[in-house]
Amino acid sequence: MGASTSPSSVTGPIAEAERITKRYGETVALDGAHITIMPGETHALVGRNGAGKSTLVSILTGLQEPDEGEIRFAGRPAPRLSERNAWRERVACVYQKSTIIPELTVAENLYLNRHDHNGLRLVSWKSMWKKAADLLEAWSVDVDVRLPAKELGVEQRQFVEIARALSFGARFIILDEPTAQLDGAAIARLFDRMRAMREQGVTFLFISHHLQEIYEICDTVTVFRDARHILTAPVMELPRGDLVAAMTGEAAGLQERKARPSVPPDADVILDARGLTDGDLYTGVDLRVRAGEIVGLAGLGGSGKTELAETIAGLRAPREGTVEVAGRRPRAGSVPDSLAAGVGLVPRDRHHQGLIPLMSIADNTTMTVPERLGTAGLVSGRRRDDLAREMITNLAIKTPGPELPVNGLSGGNQQKVVMARALASDPRLLVLITPTAGVDVRSKEFLLAKVEEIAGKGTGVVIASDELDDLRLCDRVLVMFHGRVTTELAAGWHDHEMVAAMEGVELDA
Repeated sequence: MGASTSPSSVTGPIAEAERITKRYGETVALDGAHITIMPGETHALVGRNGAGKSTLVSILTGLQEPDEGEIRFAGRPAPRLSERNAWRERVACVYQKSTIIPELTVAENLYLNRHDHNGLRLVSWKSMWKKAADLLEAWSVDVDVRLPAKELGVEQRQFVEIARALSFGARFIILDEPTAQLDGAAIARLFDRMRAMREQGVTFLFISHHLQEIYEICDTVTVFRDARHILTAPVMELPRGDLVAAMTGEAAGLQERKARPSVPPDADVILDARGLTDGDLYTGVDLRVRAGEIVGLAGLGGSGKTELAETIAGLRAPREGTVEVAGRRPRAGSVPDSLAAGVGLVPRDRHHQGLIPLMSIADNTTMTVPERLGTAGLVSGRRRDDLAREMITNLAIKTPGPELPVNGLSGGNQQKVVMARALASDPRLLVLITPTAGVDVRSKEFLLAKVEEIAGKGTGVVIASDELDDLRLCDRVLVMFHGRVTTELAAGWHDHEMVAAMEGVELDA
């Protein structure tokens, strides 16, 4: 195996995957799939959950070997799987779930197991700090290298991970859902950084479910569907409708939503929140939600929308104000009290707040309703599995059975499990925080349609999100800016109105 080739000297593809097939038992994860990535481009890889994207990434990064097919970098065959340093010189992946170690400093994360030593074989901290600072400066990453990594925001962690990958010599970086937890301003900064890095010879494979981002940052797009390559095309030559059709196999994407029936003004008040204040997070918020009403909380990161939704759901206690759910006032900051009052929650981060990955689908979907599974604190496995099967059918979760560990599901199906658990208690109030983050187009359609169905049966719904598709089904949307509700938009708003309100911009009359 020869040394890695500089991207600046590469005239052909920087990375190629040809005729890639990968099977897991009877499941075909990739079926003769292929992709070709040219140096200096940002190449999008899109497809529904289960299309084969994650499997391809694991093969492109040397974590798995294909059953059939070939991987090449700059025209040369990929290294053997055991040659980890050779892989790191060619490719790296920055995952949606950070691989940064929180307890270590930024410098230690950048040069983990690559510490400089003095003559006594002790770590030369001064040398490592300088090397780390020089690395970040070279790639215009403004982070203090002595800072504990746990103090970094999501955006800073991503930049540190990209810089760490580049320090090995790789100039081909895979970004897996990098914007899923970023607000609009942070996404803009990420895209600016990507453009600058491209000018310095870095090539990106960009994986995202947000199609508008593909058109903003990518040059080329490849679509996978049902484990196969469907098309590769220049982004600007591919209409959005055609892109969605390629992903779904249907000649339609997210459909225009029919106007929801108006909620009667005398419908029962399900949520009555008054004077909610929590320091600088949010101030003086009043919110009433009636039975069958869907109310949105919109805003960018730092607007307070997420923290407000978490307060309503019982995840945090406000400094001032009260929350009543269906006439009951649960103890502030108490999830059990909120559950007992009739609140169901889909939290912001399914990886850390929504799921226990090694537990089964059955256990994850039923853990909030132990009273339905048996008596005297004893759980009936039959009752649990029966209830789980009912939820699996209701949410169209693709699984061979309720006993499967939830980490064996695709992202969209994992999110359906989180939704199933929220619905298992037949809630009076459903609180959803960024409910379609990191899911594919069809799963997004399904989840939002399910929310409308639930509201149609009389459940009050609060959706906190900056995703416009999430907010379109709301009867009204409260827009927050710097902790205050600044605007209320009725259904039928235009995108430019919503974005302007979220950015704190006043439009001319």
